[in-house]
Amino acid sequence: MPYQRRRQQHPGPVWRLFSSAGFRFAALFAAVFLVAGLAFGAVLWWGTAGALERQTDAAIRADAHALSDRWRAAGPAAVVDAIEERLAVDAEGQTLYLLQDASGRRLAGNLAELPRRAGEASWHSTTLDHGDAPPGDGRLYVMNLPGGLRLAVGREVGEKQRLRGLLTEGLIWAAGAALVCAVTGAALMRRALERRLAQASATAALIAGGDLSPRVPLSPHDDEFDRLGASMNTMLDRIAQLMDGVRGVSDAIAHDLRTPIARARNGLEEALLDESDDPVALRGAIERGIGDLDNVTRVFQAVLRIAEVEHGARRAAFAPLDLATLLADAAELYGATAEEHGQTLETEWPATLPLVGDRDLLLQVVANLLDNAVKFSPPGATIRLSAALEAGAIIVGVADQGPGLSVPDRARVGERFFRADTARATPGSGLGLSLVRAVVRMHGGSLWFEDAAGTPERPGLLVLFRLPLPGEAQGEGSPSSACSAGKAPAAAAPASRDVP
Repeated sequence: MPYQRRRQQHPGPVWRLFSSAGFRFAALFAAVFLVAGLAFGAVLWWGTAGALERQTDAAIRADAHALSDRWRAAGPAAVVDAIEERLAVDAEGQTLYLLQDASGRRLAGNLAELPRRAGEASWHSTTLDHGDAPPGDGRLYVMNLPGGLRLAVGREVGEKQRLRGLLTEGLIWAAGAALVCAVTGAALMRRALERRLAQASATAALIAGGDLSPRVPLSPHDDEFDRLGASMNTMLDRIAQLMDGVRGVSDAIAHDLRTPIARARNGLEEALLDESDDPVALRGAIERGIGDLDNVTRVFQAVLRIAEVEHGARRAAFAPLDLATLLADAAELYGATAEEHGQTLETEWPATLPLVGDRDLLLQVVANLLDNAVKFSPPGATIRLSAALEAGAIIVGVADQGPGLSVPDRARVGERFFRADTARATPGSGLGLSLVRAVVRMHGGSLWFEDAAGTPERPGLLVLFRLPLPGEAQGEGSPSSACSAGKAPAAAAPASRDVP
């Protein structure tokens, strides 16, 4: 059995502290602050104590090489004189010199002896005896001269050592203060983060409890947390809208399917209780029941097809097609239907309308729109189907002379099972335009509604949708300028015909 990591059911305060994102951000802030402080201290050290040491070493080395050059120019006696002159002018007693012969006898200088293990041209630190005064520290540079002579040049660095100690102590205190400031700043930062996220967490907890009404309060700063809260509020609004839609769809299904199911059941029950044994009556009851159940099945098939389209499952069926041929097929079918209702179908579009898409779904779109136009237009009305090429897209319009749609209803027309008040008495399930909108969106197009040129009593409805041509990308949005002005699309090379 593999090992599984187990969480603590009741984590302690230390665990909560380290598991907090605010603590991690605060710790990162503290680490960056401390690194910056240490870098500043290192630069300060290099520029002060380090600079003093480098200057001292450079002065000692230059003095030693000057004495070496003096020996080469004038011999040992000149070196002895130079050392005596340097010691005579050193009022503070900071210079150190020693010149020894090959036997180790001191020839000149103020040092008693050389440090042990003084090799060829080497640096040494030594302790200076000042009698009753505290001992001092010296920095020596020892080099060998020809003839067995040995020369040591140095400086007393006690004052510099004390200065370096003071600087080191100051840097340690500064580092401690920086640590305190970093920890304090980290704690304040963690507290500020937790305070800004507390409202979002409380809102999420209420929503997790089943209440979808709370929203994240926003501050006037419009910072990252406000933008996160605004995104959460938008998401919650969308979730609430979807939940309302689900409830509406459930209510609509229950309402619209209850009648045919109840009618089918009552018909079958009456046929079962009929004692006349009339086969014709029994057959009629069964056929009516099957018809009612077929209507229920069609509703579910429509819902499933809309879901399939919205999830893009039909994109594999996209292929090049001529929309003009598709429109002609739809016009031929619904021209006869319009004639049966005493209506006239007029069409207008260019000779060819190349497009890439799902032919069956697009035919279903045009068929649904024409079916609605025929259904809601009175006898003697004229229905118009038109299409045109415009701005890298095809604009298709279907206009009727029915009762039209109010502006609030137009905003809800694409919702499943939604039916306007003027359509309550007309057969249908309220799924036709939902399928139209889903198919148009799947093709990257947009759908909108305008008033048709009708009478005040029957203003009519103009349904327009835009399908981008291959190579164009267009999501659902605002219509083009010509269509938004309330004009039906016009064809560049129309092929007009009337279908009586």
